[in-house]
Amino acid sequence: MKFNFLAACGLVAAAALPIQASAQEVTLKVHFFLPPTSFAATLFIQPWCDKVAKESGNKLKCQLYPSMQLGGTPPQLYDQVRDGVADVVWTLPGYTAGRFPSIEAFELPFMMQSPEATSRALWDFVQLHAQSEFKDVKPLAFHVHGDGVFHMASKPVKSMADLRGLKLRAPTRQTNKFIAMLGATPVSMPVPQVGDALSKGVIDGAVVPYEVVPSVKLQELAKFHAETDPAQPAFYTSTFIFAMNKAKYESLPAELKKVIDANSGQSLSGQIGKAFLQADMEGKKLVAPASVNVIPAAELATWKLLGNKLAADWVKDMDAKGLAGAKLLEDAKALIAKHAAAR
Repeated sequence: MKFNFLAACGLVAAAALPIQASAQEVTLKVHFFLPPTSFAATLFIQPWCDKVAKESGNKLKCQLYPSMQLGGTPPQLYDQVRDGVADVVWTLPGYTAGRFPSIEAFELPFMMQSPEATSRALWDFVQLHAQSEFKDVKPLAFHVHGDGVFHMASKPVKSMADLRGLKLRAPTRQTNKFIAMLGATPVSMPVPQVGDALSKGVIDGAVVPYEVVPSVKLQELAKFHAETDPAQPAFYTSTFIFAMNKAKYESLPAELKKVIDANSGQSLSGQIGKAFLQADMEGKKLVAPASVNVIPAAELATWKLLGNKLAADWVKDMDAKGLAGAKLLEDAKALIAKHAAAR
């Protein structure tokens, strides 16, 4: 799987740079919230580290700190890379609700169908509309995950009626609102807390992609897994940022900056999205096929009406913040369609 990621990048030959022997050796402290065995670590973070090490002649190396080993909580990761506690982090902007409002356009219901295309679109969108929101760090990539899935402890989800009165973990402000519109009670929490919350009955289920399954043992804790019709856009996705401390980047010699630059941007964003799609396929293999059901398009038609209302409310919210909500949403959809057509 690591080979597939590296080969898919298509940048090895083009971006390989001769590094002068005089360049200093630099070790990057890379901090993230999932365990070292997670698909995020094995399919994306470690391969990225291996690639920059190779292309820098081992002048750039990573020291991984998974599972929040540098301390703090997942919502603090962005500030940790801003402040230099970590040199590189991987996190969700949505863990700090309302702090990065523009990119919430990508977290509205039924926006994403291809994580690769949508991740490329997200990078472009940030360059157009949200650079100021991330000005305190050096973004290396923005991406989304694959289709969200309902993982339920004791009952399947086949329709909106099945969600009524249940407590569901949701990751972001917009997904929380949508879960409430569907009739459930949203409970905000980072992914690492999901397993404990399910095992103790704090929540009845969680919405996460299959990629997360092994990290929180959902194959053991959830008896039912409900997907939405794969021909339809996902009922939700989350945005992620892979970011570097600005001062650390600026301190690098020019030749090492070139290595980082060659392994950043729209292409990397798309390759991460593609890796997460593969991670979903691997995660799904861990759940019993008989435990999976698909919510059909006919049922989702009603959900989409609610999603449209949520999007309209979001536009009004952005307008109230002095942002052009309709333009943000229009451009997000156009960029997603553009990159989907180019695949």
